[in-house]
Amino acid sequence: MSTTFDLKHRSRFLTEGPTRAAARAYLKGIGYDDDALAKPMVAVASTWIETMPCNFHLRALAAQIKEGIREAGGTPMELNTIAISDGITMGTAGMKTSLVSREVIADSIELVVRGHYFDAVIALSGCDKTIPGTVMALARCDVPAVMLYGGSIAPGRFHGHDVTIQDVFEAIGANAAGKMTDEELAELEAVASPGAGACGGQFTANTMAMAFEMLGISPIHDSSIPAQEPTKAAAARASGRLVVDVLRRGLRPSAIITRDGLENAVAAVAASGGSTNGVLHLLALAREAGVELEIDDFHAISERTPLLCDLKPSGRFVATDLYAAGGVAVLAKRLLDAGLLHGDAPTVTAQTIGEIAEAAQETPGQEVIRPLAKPLAPTGGLAILHGNLAPEGCVVKVAGHVRRRQRGPARVFEGEEAAMAAVTGGRIKAGDVVVIRNEGPAGGPGMREMLSVTAAINGAGLGDDVALLTDGRFSGATHGLMAGHVAPEAARGGPIAAVADGDEITFDVDQRRLDVALSDTEIAERVAAYRAPESPDLTGVLRKYARVVSSAAQGAITI
Repeated sequence: MSTTFDLKHRSRFLTEGPTRAAARAYLKGIGYDDDALAKPMVAVASTWIETMPCNFHLRALAAQIKEGIREAGGTPMELNTIAISDGITMGTAGMKTSLVSREVIADSIELVVRGHYFDAVIALSGCDKTIPGTVMALARCDVPAVMLYGGSIAPGRFHGHDVTIQDVFEAIGANAAGKMTDEELAELEAVASPGAGACGGQFTANTMAMAFEMLGISPIHDSSIPAQEPTKAAAARASGRLVVDVLRRGLRPSAIITRDGLENAVAAVAASGGSTNGVLHLLALAREAGVELEIDDFHAISERTPLLCDLKPSGRFVATDLYAAGGVAVLAKRLLDAGLLHGDAPTVTAQTIGEIAEAAQETPGQEVIRPLAKPLAPTGGLAILHGNLAPEGCVVKVAGHVRRRQRGPARVFEGEEAAMAAVTGGRIKAGDVVVIRNEGPAGGPGMREMLSVTAAINGAGLGDDVALLTDGRFSGATHGLMAGHVAPEAARGGPIAAVADGDEITFDVDQRRLDVALSDTEIAERVAAYRAPESPDLTGVLRKYARVVSSAAQGAITI
């Protein structure tokens, strides 16, 4: 990295010289004087929106970031993009827009950064898809950059104990099964999400935020300060100063998003019992960055990485507890001590991840991050299965449950709504294997999460007896024996299209197999005869997405 890096290495083409007088005139008209235009231009790519708690507070953090940029000698310009709440749209056709939004977020940031010749970027994210979407844009643009996470929500309190939104989704199933009254459900929904910030468990938002701290593109500690902590504003301001320092060092995302950095991120997902969406998003980022990473690499890393974090949905604690315990740096120290961290990998802080790990300050007596000698499990929270139902692979979250094998009759549903009606109507029985198809990236379109169904199964008391597989996704709050991202998907001729009610399906995590008791010939004949129901949502942006999106085994990207 050069110490004489040109701080206006891009923006000078937009703002300097007689031919750029018109551009300067536009900018002066909205308050940028000659002094501001002489400084490096730094994009503040915010994902603020008023449709959800995850990103609701980001506008105030962006203002702090801009002050930090000015203090460090840069000129900030704020830009905004879209966001879709997985939790709010869950269980509706609106959820089909969620994964699509990841690409739109990346596309929109890339377009503004390219079009306006920004010298550096700091992205501000909050909810599930804004986190990977912003970092995918940083990889594409490859100008000096930082990503700051808006932070997690605090837990709510219900009947004397902490609760998260996961409890509400599971309470819906309990209510349908007569195990919770309407009044209790209403009481729970009123307290489960007590303010701004992303969902509190090690669901997708906190999984990806942790992964990107371990990757090095986000500043460890400052990024994971909870959303409503008083120190979050100062951390945002410090991040504004940091991005200008990253610019001075000429540190580009391509120096951080490397194979070693991505392996560190995968190890964090595995060690924390993180969301299966971590597989999808890290595969997508690797492809954006031109780094070789395959779906089976997740299994290999998870197999050598112990499960260390006692976090919801399968554990006891939430992200605010992790932060109080010492944060991501403590987990990095555990992985470093175990020889499972590439300690020389760089970060935006000018320290290596190993140096940050060595300086970790663990809170005495904390119980969130287990010692290496007493892991929750000897291997991590993810498994990649193949078999005649998933030739390209599928993802199973193994954190928090001991069941690793199940054989049972298929109960097949063409979409999430039909499966949800069967669960809440009491038509799913112990031993069944629920199959939900036509929810893949192209077939959905949009690859919806099945949290409503999986939570209803658990809420109905069937979580230990029913398995589920889908070409759609799962929420980070999903737990139980569930296989998602089954690829190829039904709409692209995958074997999941061949399954019929009553076919015997076997999950075998130890053998890494997901199979249906059909011959190859029978599968091929059924797939050839299968006609997927036509989606009423195959219009507009979803139609364009369905035409170009790749397999989930490749990250479901559109480039």
